[in-house]
Parts: sequence; C-alpha cells; structure tokens
Amino acid sequence: MTERVQAVVIGGGVVGASVLFHLTRAGWSDVVLLERSELTAGSTWHAAGGMHPINADPTVAKLQKYTIDLYREIEELSGQDCGIHVTGAVFLADTPERFDWLRMTDARGRYLGIASEMISADEAAALVPLIDPGQFAGAMFDAVHGHVDPTGVTHAYAKAAMAAGAQVRRHTWARRIERTPDGAWRIGLYNTSAGDLAGTSGGRSADASSAAGAVGDCDEWIEATHVVNAGGLWAREVGRMVGLELPVLAMEHTYVITEPIDEIIAHNEQTGSELMGTIDFGGEIYTRQEGQGLLVGTYEQAAVAWQRKQTPWEFDKRLLTPDLERIAPSLDTAFRHFPVLADTGIARVVNGPFTFAPDGNPLVGPVRGLPGFWSACAVMAGLSQGGGVGLALANWMTTGDPGFDVWAMDLARFGDWATRPYTAAKVRENYRRRFSISFPNEFLPEGRPLATTSIYEPQRDAGAVFGDVYGLEVPLWFAPEPGVVEDVTFGRSNAWRHVRAEVRAVRHDVGLMETSGFAKFLVEGPGARAWLTHLLAGRLPQPGRIALAPMCNKRGNLTGDLTVACLPPATGSADGPVHTVTGGATGNAAASERFIIFGSGIAERYYERWFDADLARWNNTAPHGPASSDTAPHGPARCRTLGSQMCGVAIAGPKSRALLSEVTDADVSDEAMRFGSFTALDVGWARVWCARLSYTGELGYELWTDASYLRHLFDLLVTRGRSHGLRLFGLAALNSLRLDKSFGSWAREYRPSYDPFEAGLGRFVRSGRAGDDGDDFVGRAALIDKYGVGEVPSGGVHAPAGAMALRTWALDGPDDESGFDAAGDEPIYCDGQPVGWVTSGGFAHHSNVSVAMGYVPAELAHDGVQFDIEIVGERRAARLVDGCLWDPEGTAMRR
Repeated sequence: MTERVQAVVIGGGVVGASVLFHLTRAGWSDVVLLERSELTAGSTWHAAGGMHPINADPTVAKLQKYTIDLYREIEELSGQDCGIHVTGAVFLADTPERFDWLRMTDARGRYLGIASEMISADEAAALVPLIDPGQFAGAMFDAVHGHVDPTGVTHAYAKAAMAAGAQVRRHTWARRIERTPDGAWRIGLYNTSAGDLAGTSGGRSADASSAAGAVGDCDEWIEATHVVNAGGLWAREVGRMVGLELPVLAMEHTYVITEPIDEIIAHNEQTGSELMGTIDFGGEIYTRQEGQGLLVGTYEQAAVAWQRKQTPWEFDKRLLTPDLERIAPSLDTAFRHFPVLADTGIARVVNGPFTFAPDGNPLVGPVRGLPGFWSACAVMAGLSQGGGVGLALANWMTTGDPGFDVWAMDLARFGDWATRPYTAAKVRENYRRRFSISFPNEFLPEGRPLATTSIYEPQRDAGAVFGDVYGLEVPLWFAPEPGVVEDVTFGRSNAWRHVRAEVRAVRHDVGLMETSGFAKFLVEGPGARAWLTHLLAGRLPQPGRIALAPMCNKRGNLTGDLTVACLPPATGSADGPVHTVTGGATGNAAASERFIIFGSGIAERYYERWFDADLARWNNTAPHGPASSDTAPHGPARCRTLGSQMCGVAIAGPKSRALLSEVTDADVSDEAMRFGSFTALDVGWARVWCARLSYTGELGYELWTDASYLRHLFDLLVTRGRSHGLRLFGLAALNSLRLDKSFGSWAREYRPSYDPFEAGLGRFVRSGRAGDDGDDFVGRAALIDKYGVGEVPSGGVHAPAGAMALRTWALDGPDDESGFDAAGDEPIYCDGQPVGWVTSGGFAHHSNVSVAMGYVPAELAHDGVQFDIEIVGERRAARLVDGCLWDPEGTAMRR
C-alpha cells in the first residue's frame, strides 16, 4: 500500500532540513525528508559556514538575523553541536563610495536591531591585526557575524524535526513526481544504499534532461499533499520532473585555507578570542579564522558556471578541480590588503559548486499552476538564510501565508522570460558582483535588452536611457541625444536636470510615457463581478468606469494595489481592443460583464498565482477539496493574462485633453468623459481603450491598444503633440511627479507588511456591516477584528496599538544637483531613536524639495512631532507633510 503523508521535502541539505524542522514546529508531524545520498551531500558539506545578518534587503536581513538566533535553540532541542562561533567581523571599504554604502548599511541596522558600528580603518586594524589600514577608507563593525559547522547545523535541524515526529529517509532518491487524480503528488522512490547514484544498475536508467524529469524503475511510491523542492544543486532536475524550468544555476566557488599564521596565534594568546572575520569589498573576498590559519574566500571576476544544462545525479560529496589562476587577481588584492598573506603558504584549496538565482536571492514559494508544489531553492547563503527560508515556507504551507513580506525571495518575481541562457548570464553577473556595492539608480547590463515593444527604437533615438523591469526595457529618462549613460551614484546624477525638464513639461504642457510594462488581466464569465467582489477590497466600478481596488490576504494585509476597469457593453465594432487581443468576448457578452485589471508589472506572476488559486476555489476546481465557504453560486469566472499583447502610452498635463481631441473624433470634454471613465475610442486609425486617470496627479489619459497598433499610436501623438509642447518622459520623472502627490507604489509603500488603512488606502476599501454578504471580501474579517469595529469603516479609522502609518516628509537640503535624496530603507528618527523606515524617496521637482515616504508608528504620525531621516550617514531634519505637497484636493486630475 502506498504511504500517504502531508508533505515530502526533497533534498537533505541545510535548507531542506530547515523546512522539515519548521513544518514540525508549525504543527505538521506527518512529513518526510527524502535524501538521495547522505545529509549535506550536495553543496552544504563544503560550505565555509559563514553567517551574518547584513543584507541589502531589510526583510532578508531580518530573516538572516532570525536564522542566527535560531542556532542555539536547535542545539538544545537536538543535542547536536552546531559549531557556533560568533566572532564579529569588520566590513572593509577601500573607496569613499564603498564607505558611503557601509554607512547606509549601518543606518538600516539601527531600525532592524542589528548591532553594527562605523569605525575607522585604524580601529579595524586594531580588531583584525592582519589588515593594512592604509588600504581602506573606513569600516563597519558587525558584532553578530560568525560561522557555524554546516554539517552540525543540518543534523541539528533533522534531529529536532525527527523528535517532533518527522521522518528522514537517507539513500532514497525521489526519481519521479506525478499528479494523482485527487490533485495530490505521487513520488517514485529508488533505493541508493548500494551506491547506485547514477541509477544505471539493473538496467535502470535516469534521463534528467527529459521534460518529464528522471524516469525509470522505482522501488516504491509515496503520496503527499505537498512537495517541497529543496534540491539544491539538483533543483533544476527536481523541477523538470513536474515540467518546471527554474531560473537557477550553480557557480564554482573557491576558498583557500592557509597554513598557521604567527599573527593569528599571537592574537589568540593575547586576547583569548578567535580572530574576527572580514568582508573586503575591494578584494571581493571574505576571511575568517580556521584552525591557526585563515580561510580566504573569493567572488572573482573570472566567474565560471558549473553544469549549465544538467547536474549529474552521481555528484556526491565531491569537489571540483582547484584553479588558483582564476582567483589570482583577488588574491593579489588580498596580499595588499592583508600583507601577511603574501608570505603564507596555502594548506588546502576548496572549489565547490553553489546555486544562485539571477539576482542572488532565494527562490521560495508556491509554483503557479502546480498546487501543492513548493520551491526552496537557490539559497546560496544557506547558513545565513536557511532558517528564515524554512520559517517562511512552513508558514506559507500550513496557513496559506508566509506571515511577513517575502517579496525579495518570492519565486514569482521571475516570469517565463527568465530562460536558461538568461539565467546563466545574470547569475555570472551577480556572482562577480557579490561584494560589489549597488547604487539606487543602477540597472545591470547582462541579459539586456530582452523584451522590447515596437516603440523601443524611436524612444532610443529620442535619447531614452533604459532600465529593465520584469524583463522589459523601459525608459528611465531622456537625454538630449542617444547613447548617454547615467552615472551611478548615491547622489543626484547627470539625469537630474533632464528629469526636471520632463516634470516641468507634464505640469505645464503635456508629457507622454510608455505604460506597456503594466501587468494586465482580462476577467470575464457569468461570475466575474461576484468573484472580483469577493477577491478585492475596493468597490467595483460600473460599466465604462475604472477605479482603484486594494487586494488583501486573509490577514487583511495588502497583496495588491490594483486598478480595475469594467468594460462598457459590447457594441459591435466599438467592442474595443480587448476584442482583438483575446479573439473576442467569451460567452454571452450581454449577460456577463468583462473587466481589465491593471497592476504593477513586476508582480505579474505574483498576481497570476494569486488569481489562479482563488479562482480554483471559486470555480470548485481546487485540487484539495471543495470551494471555500465564502464562494457564492454566481457562476464561473475566468482570468486571462493580456501581457505584451496589450500595450499602451499615457499622456498627462494641462494640454493633454487638447492633444487627445486632435487625434480622435470622439467627444473628450469633461462632460462627456468624466474622471474615472473607461471607454473605447478611435485614435488615428487605431482602436484604443481610454482611461481618464493619471499617476502623475495631472489631467491625463491612459491609452491601451493591441501591440500591433502601438507604433501608429505613438507616432501620431508625438507628431500632433509638438504644437502643444509635448515631451517624452520616463520612470524617473514619474517618480518625482507621484512624490508631489504622496502616491505609493507596489513593493515599496504597498506590500504585505501593511494593511490598507496603514498604507493610506482606507478610503478605497468597501465599508459595510459584519454579515453583509455583498460587502464581504478576502481579509475583511481580519480588518474588522484588528480595528475592533463592527464593520469596515469607510475611510479613516482609529489605529490599534502597534499599527504603522504611511506618511510623507519634506527634507532639508540643497535643491540643485549637489544633493542626496532618500532612496528607500533609510531609518526615520524621533527624539533620537529609530522609529520607522523610508520606503521610497527622491526629488519632487515641481515642489522643489527632497521627499521621503515611509512608515512610522501611527501614534507618532501627526503634526508637532519632530523627525529626522538619515541619508548616506547624515541625519537631516524632516518636515511631516499634511497630506501631499501639491494639489491636495485633486483638482488638476479633474479639470
């Protein structure tokens, strides 16, 4: 009889063991870990074991801190020594720019509760006497940095999980994965205790490169409601068993262990403590004490990918051929920065593979289209991040929610455009930059340009400086001539004066920007309105209207800031461009409404996954049981991604109506096309959907059409717009314009850490009494419970203890190109104490002031409270803005 369990975790490295442990901690004991060989046999066993809480993303930094704090606990639970060494470390900056980056990192640490401190190069050399202080501009001291025994940690997780009822099955190869008729997973197992890791004995074969994954005979089968791919080096192969190609690739990574060093021995004897570790950004190296010598690891520029297509199944506790020549430039820098190394012999070289995602962060979460299949892959910093990954995934699996914002690790941040060749290019780039500083205005070159629209070339010829967003090239700003490159900096770049001119054009004349990068979805079917009413917290628009609609999870926190348009009834040729895009309305258009949902482009796969899962319950097609109890019998609904088939531009500014009236014979007066209208127009020879709204805060229109008509639409508007002073503008100007209005953005102000009332979106949430079915929506019960009221209020609400509030600040500082602006994640101080953090910022050119948006405790978010914000090491006075800086009544949008 086939064994049936709640969850199977595939992979016995530190990440898989952590997931298993956290599942038991969450209350699931009927869980099994499958390991083809021995625990740690992939990349965990040869890891250097470093751990630290420092990360450019604050959420990931919190999870790293959680991981480090967890080690003592799992030692006690399991009785397994984890080999914990908390030595502290110094992060070394050899240039002023790197020192600025460290100051920003130190500032973030203050509101994250991370113990760090800025020190001089001489102070760093006093802590680590191997350093030549003359090579450095300064340093940061991190008290929590250290290292652990990777094998000990992995076994501690496993033993603690087994004590709670979990199984760990070694020498058990998960060789096939299939779906069962009831939607569960069936895993074919093969015993490898005889050492047959290649799967070729007895006539068996394993072809992991096939679309179906590994095939061949299986000794037994196990069924599970959930499967976790924690395959590490074999994550791609496990994914291929279910038809999934993950954007992950292994890189060769080398560290050396030196012979004993007299200075280290003397330091140990004099201080009675282990030598601190170092992170040397200029040398792309890290160090820590190993025995009486030094472990020196490199992230060299001559990066080498390992097994680009397929990882051999028989690769087991092996190392790769050392290549000291490849890391020689990094070692040369190390000899200058740590002079003692020049005369020290190398006792051992370790070259082993580690897996990376294209951006270096893990790939965690559920997989779209594969209910019950989960990813826990590409965790290259497994000893720093493994505990946090396990916690997030276990929460997600057992409650349906990770419990906190995991956007930086969510698998959904990559779409189908992240192909294997793309992944290879970006992983190599990321590896080479592992210890490089990142600038807020920096877009990396590898894998670009990838996706472009038909107006990419004319915008490029007009001087567009591009960035990439979810694989698509998008203009950031426009230079006077083509080929200009933006200077990467923490301050204001060479883009500043050009962005200022773009902002002025929008505020005084008319500007045009491309909007094709938005995520776009068509929702239709008899139950379309009922499903969206259940899914979204906002009130749905009537036909021919468009409205903002927040979307919440069951905790009442934001999972989307969406804009929803209800299409006007089909009237033959006036059906609009969606008719062309989708091949016509599905079903009886007269009996059912159709909607287009617009959202942030970076979240397209995130939204797809969310919509799919909820629609499966709504339509009674969920794999694990019937639809939820809140499903109403209003008929089925369907959701379709429009993607690159539907493209668009936006025009905004006081003269935008005059321009639009020149290119269409429709009545676009304020009386005929009110603010919030959504209607079909003929613009030139192209059919478009026209939405009267604008993220700039100005009078504006979004024009959406079939991709094949975009070039015609663009050329027409640019030609006719010249007489109105039209200027092309990009994302940098849009950011400046929205800061005038205190408009937030997805993944910065609007994210699952906050509910709509904290985020200032409460006025868009449907009000209604408890029990009113027509006013029910996902997360409504949680909001009512959180705010202690009998109904969802219609706007402002008294904040409960612990609630945060999104606010805007105007900062003291220069109003020219010499200044610095907030970029995000800077600490906000009140009475000298960090109380909140900046979510985004920049220079609001029209208001002529530096602006920051961020969250502080709700009880502090009012006039009379004095704030400071730390930007690149300098605390600057910050004036709380009442509402927004410009046009608080919103008259410009409605004129």
